[in-house]
Amino acid sequence: MASALGWIVGDSRYLLHINGKRVQWGPPPADPRFTEADPVDVADLLTEGENVLGATVLYYGYGDGTWPLGKPGFLFNLKITYNDGTEEMVISDNSWKCHVARSWKPGQYKRWYLRALQEEFDARKYPYGWNAPDYKDAGAWVHAEQLTGSASSTATSTNSSDYLYDSSSAHTITELRKRTIPMIKESIIEDVELTEAVEIHWKRPPEEYFEMIVPDAWEVKRQLPHDAVPWEFELNESLGIALTFRLKEQVVGWPFFSITAPKGTIVELMIQEGHRLHREGGPAMMNNHHHSWSRFTCVGGENNFETYDFESIKWIQLHIHGAAGRFKINRMGARRRMYDWPNVPMVKVSDANLQKIIGACLNTTYNNSLDTIVDGMGRERQQYSGDIGHMLHVHYRVFGEQKLPSRYLNTYSQGLTHDGFFLDTWPAYDRLNRLAQRQLDLTKWGPLLDHGVGFNFDCYHHYLYTGDLSELEEVWPRLKRFFYYLKSIVRDGMLPVEDIGIPAVWIDHDAYKMQRHKQCAFNLYAIAMMKFAFSPLAEAFNEGEIGREAIDLAEKLEVKVVAAFWDSSRGVYVCNRPWEKEEDEARLCDRSLATAILFDLFPNNNFEKALEVLIRKPENLGLSYPPNTNWYLWALGKKGKTDAILNDFSTRWIKLDSIHQNNTMQEMWRVLPDSGSQWSHAAIAPLISVFSDLAGIQPLKPGYKSFRIQPNPGALELLELSNYTPAGPIEFSLSGKKGKRKLALKIPEGLSGELVLDEREKLKLRELYHRDDKKTYELPGGQEVTLTLKHT
Repeated sequence: MASALGWIVGDSRYLLHINGKRVQWGPPPADPRFTEADPVDVADLLTEGENVLGATVLYYGYGDGTWPLGKPGFLFNLKITYNDGTEEMVISDNSWKCHVARSWKPGQYKRWYLRALQEEFDARKYPYGWNAPDYKDAGAWVHAEQLTGSASSTATSTNSSDYLYDSSSAHTITELRKRTIPMIKESIIEDVELTEAVEIHWKRPPEEYFEMIVPDAWEVKRQLPHDAVPWEFELNESLGIALTFRLKEQVVGWPFFSITAPKGTIVELMIQEGHRLHREGGPAMMNNHHHSWSRFTCVGGENNFETYDFESIKWIQLHIHGAAGRFKINRMGARRRMYDWPNVPMVKVSDANLQKIIGACLNTTYNNSLDTIVDGMGRERQQYSGDIGHMLHVHYRVFGEQKLPSRYLNTYSQGLTHDGFFLDTWPAYDRLNRLAQRQLDLTKWGPLLDHGVGFNFDCYHHYLYTGDLSELEEVWPRLKRFFYYLKSIVRDGMLPVEDIGIPAVWIDHDAYKMQRHKQCAFNLYAIAMMKFAFSPLAEAFNEGEIGREAIDLAEKLEVKVVAAFWDSSRGVYVCNRPWEKEEDEARLCDRSLATAILFDLFPNNNFEKALEVLIRKPENLGLSYPPNTNWYLWALGKKGKTDAILNDFSTRWIKLDSIHQNNTMQEMWRVLPDSGSQWSHAAIAPLISVFSDLAGIQPLKPGYKSFRIQPNPGALELLELSNYTPAGPIEFSLSGKKGKRKLALKIPEGLSGELVLDEREKLKLRELYHRDDKKTYELPGGQEVTLTLKHT
């Protein structure tokens, strides 16, 4: 066989099997109007003679963090080319056989409003062997129904009835698109530790407890010894046994286990990101976060179970009950999901704590960057800009990845509403649900306007890092509509943060005591976006007029912001200045001060006091939560305050529990085990700062055609990294103590760089200019440079 290539898509999820083997799981989350089909390449899996191709397809319906809505449907197309040149087509039509798998409950309730599948699987009802050539269906299978609709359109355009919401897309143009990113890689993890075995006495039926969290439904009877492998325990019908396993680090994937048990044995599989063992004062049962359990019922003998949907995992607990007799856990682990990154990251520092932080940032990136770029897989599993879009800097710089950011830009932008603001979690159900809740004042959360502002920066950074506008052609008209929406809501000369209607302004979780205190930061953020992101993109698209319109609006907003919030006596923006007397205190925020430093938004460039405040961190300074700390670090980096950056790493960041327990970066400065805390979030600001501030590498022109390196290593005695560009990596190596350091650089062909150093350095490089106490030298492309530095 020469090749077997094709495409597959299932709404909402499919698992493809060939000859009984798992092949791939998909499709990627997408706007239901622009669903993406996955490629199929299976020549190595097909054998001479009869082969069986099949799929397990799950229709979520409405309401998931990764799938907002749709209609059920499945498409498959495979072109087989034989060695003699003949071809054969395999397509999904009514010649296929299908079977409603009663092993899963049809119409099962959701785990919570953003998790569509509350899985219950009964192995006694599963048609084992259905995907093998010798399977006989005994007439239980029926021919597939062929839906009316074009195979080039999505399932939402078919004649299938949307019985739940009575919606119709007959008037909507939909388009089935090709997947633009690699298929997600899967790997098996079996290095797990059984940490605890607890015997549970049930006062109420276990099913009642798992369905309704009935209080006082159970009690711990005793701790059981659990050191022997394989793990074997005795069960009776009135008891349950909870086995708690721990992985080496937090991962995203499918938990699995093998159990030999009596027929009818029931296993609830529960997962957590953070957990405290019962013997250490924690809960014996881990059913304590959004019903994070899946239920499996055993056939007699050996059973091999794996969840259909993936989870965010550090801890896995099996609760076994419902039968009498001996059971044995033969195998325990997880099938990890991982993006197929084009390069292996290379970042080394001499500081062990900082290296540990970097490792946690990388593992967090692995967990949160898969088909989409999300905040955390343990809760919403949905895209954001604003605080989450910062992860793109790591994609470009650390991995040299462009496809995943490109897909993010397009899929996120598709969530533009008719009013002109973005559904800032798109594609996910969250903000669709919030639209109704906002109408009834049932939530403070609406589509976040500051994330739309951040999305403009995401788009500009894509252009700056890649030099490629083609991926923004679909996005750019949506950015223009968002700009005009912002312009339309200006009130009293500024953008409001209260009483906007359906949308909301968030900015940060931690830094503000009152919503109105966010107005200064939000307006400065929007001003910076209009001047330094939207306007440059307008110029790149040859639409300078709208760029000038944006700058004009930004300058008018800036006049009002200075008048309202600038305190010349203190030399800082006071975010509650209009209400300071009323509130009897002056409130500052790191976001306002950092934004003003980064984009020179101080009257007369009077930034010194603001910088001093950021370094000192007085009590009245509101500090952002971890994923938003990049603004703070960037501001320090711009002004060369490396010691303050390294101090922040060694005093705040290294204390995060997730770094030491999960090898991840947590969402909040404080996380709790056995809670809704996200232990693997998007708080990877330290890794970004190592590249942009400590190594001091910054693109100046799109695609790094021009770039600057201004190293500021502080007390570090080693800093080595590869900063990827479209032309290849900039190799950076700095070693030694201050006074005698060696700097080695390797510049890709076709790029032109600048090296900025202390004016006292004596170099043989060509000097470009001398400004203040710095000299700037030329770094020609395609060359390697090794320098000895005494003052850097």
